[in-house]
Amino acid sequence: MTTRNVAGRRLPGLRVGEGFTRHPFDEEFGVRTSGLVAGRHLKSGHLHDRHATAYYGVAPSVFQALLRRWQRSRPGWALEEVSFIDVGAGMGRAMLLAAELPFRQVVGVELNPTLVRIARKNLAVWRSTKRARAPMRMNCRDAVEFRLPDGPCLVFLFNPFGAPVMRRMLAAWRKDLDGTARQLDILYVNNEQERVLEQQVGFARLFLGQVRRSRADAIADHRILANQPDGEYAAANYEDCSIWRWVGASAFN
Repeated sequence: MTTRNVAGRRLPGLRVGEGFTRHPFDEEFGVRTSGLVAGRHLKSGHLHDRHATAYYGVAPSVFQALLRRWQRSRPGWALEEVSFIDVGAGMGRAMLLAAELPFRQVVGVELNPTLVRIARKNLAVWRSTKRARAPMRMNCRDAVEFRLPDGPCLVFLFNPFGAPVMRRMLAAWRKDLDGTARQLDILYVNNEQERVLEQQVGFARLFLGQVRRSRADAIADHRILANQPDGEYAAANYEDCSIWRWVGASAFN
């Protein structure tokens, strides 16, 4: 099976000769979420392409641990009321993990059309194997142009883009949220743009710290990243993470 970008070439990083190594998650569940694609190769023709970081699937154990920590924060909503939004969803690994829970819906937002096509196939596999407990849909669009659905939302970010896009996205959401009773929480993994969130009036940080990978995920990620021909990215046994909650600008007055 070939994976091609919008220019008709294979996405670099998704071939064995380029260091591609399958994660055990894919081997167990028959999906395609493995691979490492540097941001410079994620071209869609959009102005924001230059701010893309990279594609890499979140470690399942990190995702699940951070989600449990969020649930302990007493969000005040039943999962059945919450829309889970994965911004920079890539091939959809976090969406698959989220859909195992009874969220109101699981929504992906991804700019690169090749990754979107792969993700949609993964969602179909998840549905066919009856693992999905929530409806899922994938949007091929820019994060800044995406508007949050009505009702409580939980946004997931795995360091999808740089500060310029993060600022524009949060500014658009703040415009929608200001003066309303809408509810929004953010789970942020590999939080390189933490400073951008700190500068946003109306968001309160609930957690900041390291979330450890399971032993199995640490072994898998070290093996995958050790196979990179250029050694561009490194693996650690944890991810720096944070959790944020929209409390409204009036809370800071």
